[in-house]
Amino acid sequence: MLFRSLVASACTLGLVGAATTYKFAPVKIQAQAAALLHTPVRKSSLVEQTNMKIELLPALSDNYMYLLIDVDSKEAAVVDPVEPVKVVEAVRKHGVRLTTVLTTHHHWDHAGGNEKMVRLMPGLKVYGGDDRVDALTKKVTHSNTLKVGSLTVKCLFTPCHTTGHICYYVTKENSTEPPAVFTGDTLFVAGCGKFFEGTADQMYKALIEILGRLPPETRVYCGHEYTVSNLKFARHVEPDSDVIQKKLAWAKEKCSNGEPTIPSTLADEFTFNPFMRVKEKSVQDHVEQTEPIKTMRSLRKEKDGFKVPKE
Repeated sequence: MLFRSLVASACTLGLVGAATTYKFAPVKIQAQAAALLHTPVRKSSLVEQTNMKIELLPALSDNYMYLLIDVDSKEAAVVDPVEPVKVVEAVRKHGVRLTTVLTTHHHWDHAGGNEKMVRLMPGLKVYGGDDRVDALTKKVTHSNTLKVGSLTVKCLFTPCHTTGHICYYVTKENSTEPPAVFTGDTLFVAGCGKFFEGTADQMYKALIEILGRLPPETRVYCGHEYTVSNLKFARHVEPDSDVIQKKLAWAKEKCSNGEPTIPSTLADEFTFNPFMRVKEKSVQDHVEQTEPIKTMRSLRKEKDGFKVPKE
């Protein structure tokens, strides 16, 4: 299972080279071991603004946790702390006061660390939009707001990947700097989450009518490092797009160095993410549809069966 999850990583999919031969090992295991050996160590990254800091904390094979810090008060929240010990280390490093857990959805690779997180740091408030979220203390829904120091966090209800999925939109009053949105498994760089518990209509509303109407400069912090594989699908949908070709080359380089391809911006997503471009004729033509929601449905079905090229 460990090898399988590692091989599933988007960066790994873009980096697997020639298999290393291990005597007596089955061919499949040889390939998996080669993928492991050729995968660079994923690095954390700090995005600093005068109003907030966000540390990207890699977790598992391709997840991200996020430590959100209010610069004024040094109060902090963590998004999807699946590896709590790493979070505690980051909290101590920054000398901040962690008060809040923001859970995007109940899947184990996002909420599975909540119980341990609250044991390690008692008194944390755990927010989420689903009763299935571990250690939940406050259930939220669309447009609910909460504070992390001087930062305002607005909850955006985006059901589809799961019925209780929440994205968290972070702003500061009178700030001229970009807002942030933590999108879990709803919006990825160049992609979107699978429709496990929802429909194309719901994902259209989530991406286009809710997230898509946030300020274009909003920085997007998603739940997984899937950018390379997502962009390969985007290239398949729009093979003549120079924007996609350039973004893919950039993403491959970042992944090869173990660096994150996050954050993106909503403005950028509208230029290369096929699921944000369902109104564009080039995307509709690819799936032989003329209506955005039907285009969304067809794209997701095709993506679910898409074999990502190894190059």
